[in-house]
Amino acid sequence: MYDPKSSKAEEFISHDEILASIEFAEQNKKNSNLIEQILEKAKMYKGLPHREALTLLLCEDNDLNKRLYSIARDIKDRFYGHRIVMFAPLYLSNYCINGCVYCPYHLKNKHISRRKLTQDEIRAEVIALQDMGHKRLALETGEHPLMNPIEYVLESIKTIYSIKHKNGAIRRVNVNIAATTVENYRKLKDAGIGTYILFQETYHKERYEQLHPTGPKSDYAYHTEAMDRAMDAGIDDVGCGVLFGLTDYRYDFTGILMHAEHLEAAKGVGPHTISVPRIRNADDIEASAFENGITDDQFEKIVAVLRIAVPYTGLIISTRESKAARERVLKVGVTQISGGSRTSVGGYVEPEPEDETSAQFDVVDTRTLDQVIHWLLDLGYIPSFCTACYREGRTGDRFMSLVKSGQIANCCQPNALMTLQEYLEDYASPETKEAGIRRISEELTRVPNEKIQKLASERLVSIANGERDFRF
Repeated sequence: MYDPKSSKAEEFISHDEILASIEFAEQNKKNSNLIEQILEKAKMYKGLPHREALTLLLCEDNDLNKRLYSIARDIKDRFYGHRIVMFAPLYLSNYCINGCVYCPYHLKNKHISRRKLTQDEIRAEVIALQDMGHKRLALETGEHPLMNPIEYVLESIKTIYSIKHKNGAIRRVNVNIAATTVENYRKLKDAGIGTYILFQETYHKERYEQLHPTGPKSDYAYHTEAMDRAMDAGIDDVGCGVLFGLTDYRYDFTGILMHAEHLEAAKGVGPHTISVPRIRNADDIEASAFENGITDDQFEKIVAVLRIAVPYTGLIISTRESKAARERVLKVGVTQISGGSRTSVGGYVEPEPEDETSAQFDVVDTRTLDQVIHWLLDLGYIPSFCTACYREGRTGDRFMSLVKSGQIANCCQPNALMTLQEYLEDYASPETKEAGIRRISEELTRVPNEKIQKLASERLVSIANGERDFRF
């Protein structure tokens, strides 16, 4: 049975419905009339159901695929402009009791360096991140009830928000921790988190159980229903994701859209973000051992069709991907990227020697944050450190209503420019600052409301003169 309003994982992520959708899409991937109808529907900017989106994903007609990419780029420009939100992961601990076979944190790995940051070490890591220019973090930790209890996560969030170093401050802490209880999600909400993030890894239940043979994460239903509990606890913004390469990409692509449809149907608002990582090498993990890897072409098309299917949802890509791969998907849909990332515990203060590791995966894009910012500016984007919507209470359905109406540009565009100006004044290299000032001058005219545009211009001057933290 498939029921997007159901609270049961196996009903809102229906195995039979996914298989039927794959069969339908395979049968119609050369049906040009149907695909043209779906593309016309996509141009209405209201998204697509999972079956129609999968049909686009499998389309083999080159001319129709060109139109698909054009629509994806148009949707991105319409709702997000040239803005790219910046963030960094912060790994608190890699102690874990799960047996996930694709992750080096798994319990049986006896040669990985296990580490848990103290609050003083967290302060040092945060100051290092602030000195780069970061304002938004994603907390990461393994699942371990003794080493990483909820109290440790809550104390760490409090520590992070308390640190004011020079002109630096972390203004939004997103949290990526294991599925937990409604009570614990309420505690995270009260601690002032931004988005609660949890990757499903794969929606294929049988494959999921093979990949998670031991530990609490082996409970497919409990894990898959975590977003419902988080939203029941009052967390407005949740972020979903799958790890492409673990199983048939057609299955997980369909599953993540069904999850988004479920949250919309059952909770009134879909996911705030969707992440699209691909499996990578790590300490004792060889990505090549997994038989479901996807090519860069397939990856780009997945992002483009996601952009069309969920036009109001942010799409995230990390430093797992190369510069070239990131550039491709930025054009067709990605709206958030990490920069200058370290995926090891304590790696921002003291990078690890090559002969030992506590990293969760190998970083492919190893450029500094300043290099990433300059690259984005050269590509015509606005690197944004904005956290205004979260701090102004524009979350959940309130945020989505602004996006759908197009009014969000009157907030996001000037906020992006002002936070970029802060970065340029406080952290940028001379070359990056010069490129950024030019970009701000060009992009200020894209603010739709003339009064807001004028006020933003005045605030940009104030930031150049030393004032900080303006927001619309």
